[in-house]
Order: sequence, then structure tokens, then C-alpha cells
Amino acid sequence: MAKVRLDVLMVEKGMVTSREKARALILAGEVLVNGVRIDKPGTLVEEDGQILLQRKGPVYVSRGGLKLEKAIKVFGIDFKDKVVLDVGASTGGYTDCALQHGARKVYAVDVGYGQLDWSLRNDPRVINMEKTNVRYLTLDDLGELVDIVTIDVSFISTLLVFPVVKNLIQPEGLIVSLIKPQFEAGREKVGKKGVVRDPRVHEEVLYRCIKGALDEGLNCTGITYSPITGPQGNIEYFIKLSRKEAVLPDMAKEIKSVVAAAHSELGGH
Repeated sequence: MAKVRLDVLMVEKGMVTSREKARALILAGEVLVNGVRIDKPGTLVEEDGQILLQRKGPVYVSRGGLKLEKAIKVFGIDFKDKVVLDVGASTGGYTDCALQHGARKVYAVDVGYGQLDWSLRNDPRVINMEKTNVRYLTLDDLGELVDIVTIDVSFISTLLVFPVVKNLIQPEGLIVSLIKPQFEAGREKVGKKGVVRDPRVHEEVLYRCIKGALDEGLNCTGITYSPITGPQGNIEYFIKLSRKEAVLPDMAKEIKSVVAAAHSELGGH
């Protein structure tokens, strides 16, 4: 019997509508094959194997929650009783994830309007700051410094966001930023449908964003990749920034390693 990638097989069997959704479930540890939990989307399994879905973790209002959940685990971030600024909140996946991990309060900032999930709009722990451009956000707007900033923005470079949020965090605060190569690379390096596939471009983007953060006094203390690709299949990355923690010792090596791992796991679209 031929063997097939688990994420591909789940789509073929009609269990999910896309490999992206299959990967999210597999990485969350919610897929069993013949009774064995599989956590790598690329695992080869028998075509006639029994695949079961077993929800075991929190369910978020959007897939963004699964993205941030991985960063929390990899970076070992404690959200308990923390005040959080969610930049690019959209429907609120990150906000929901932060709350489910114990955040005391979340400022949900987005330039759009009417996107935040209804359940979060009615949560007293959430301050809905829609129609707000982060580039012009000030401490007066918040009224307090925050403990953690999460960033997931589109159609704007994070290099325009770091100089703003650095002034909004506590001295011991952390920033967890999603890096989207499609919005960071030069236009000439973005392919059809806005997809950036070249791992060398991904490395360049990460280096430039990390260097830009460092120029603002923010040390990169962790790098990983999102378990879920963007809408068009773009591989995306997380970086953890801090004023106090030491910068990663061999940045170039770490960047290359993470990009290689991301393409090995999520490539092949």
C-alpha cells in the first residue's frame, strides 16, 4: 500500500478543505492515525489508515490563535495577568489566544472596522480600538504601558511598527511579531499572487527586520515559523523582541536553520 503525506491524505479524504487546515490540526496534536497521535504534517501514512480528529486544545475565534499559540510555546511566554497590545487584531485570533492564556486585559488595535468577533467585543477584558492606525498610536491613547505586544499586520512593514510599540511596553516587556515576507520583501522579489517562495529572500527579510528592531533598541531573542501559511501559501515567521534579554548569539545561523525547517515542513505548495 502506497504511503501519502498526512496533510494531503486528510484533504483527499474530505476531512478538511485545505492542507493548511490539515497542518493546523496536526501541529495542534489533534490528529490520530491508527490510534497514534501524529504532530508532523509531512509524516507518510498508509492510504487506508484510520484517521481520527481529537480536539484537545483551546478553540479560537480565528486561525490566528493557532499561530500565536505556537509562538507562546516555542518562546515560553507567560501571559498570565499581563496587559497586552494586539496590533492588527482583525477578528481577534491573537486577542482570544492571549485571553485564554491568562491575559488580564487586551487592547485590540486595527485600522479596519467591524472585524472583531462579537464574543470579544462583549468581553470586558477587551478594549476594542478599531479604526486605529498603529503608526499614530501613543501612550496617551492607551493610558498605560503594556507587558506584551503582539503584531500581525498586512500591507505595511513591521519596520514602521517597531518604532511605535517600543514606546508602549514596560521595560521588561516583550514583543512577538509575525514577519510576512510578502509585505517585507521588495516588489521585485514577490512572485505571482503575492507569494514569496525563495528561502534566500525569507532569510534576507528576517535579517532586515531583526536589524531594524535592533536599531530601535529591541533585541531578537527568538525566531520560529508560523504553523499555518498565509492565504496564498506564504510561509511566515515569528520573532520575539526584548529590551532586557540577550540577543541570539548566532543570528545568521539561527535564521538559516528556521527558514530551512519552515520550508521543509510547509513548502511544496
